[in-house]
Amino acid sequence: MTKKKRENLGVALEIDGLEEKLSQCRRDLEAVNSRLYGAELSPEARKSLEKEKNHLMNKASNYEKELKLLRQENRKNMLLSVAIFILLTLIYTYWTM
Repeated sequence: MTKKKRENLGVALEIDGLEEKLSQCRRDLEAVNSRLYGAELSPEARKSLEKEKNHLMNKASNYEKELKLLRQENRKNMLLSVAIFILLTLIYTYWTM
């Protein structure tokens, strides 16, 4: 996803969207696996399904890596928010005493 597009979406929305894509990818992978091992296939069909399986596995791996990065970014943003809240609370307490 491009940097500009990421700026327009919240990190949490991005995580939700990516989790949905990962879920769909895993469902597709399960379907390919069931077709691959469930029926008698010609060598060409088996090769095609193996290729699709590898593609889906790579796609899922990329989604997982991106999710990991987004979760780290989300964690960093949350910690920053907590730090700002604590700082404002301390300033408010100091000024009201």
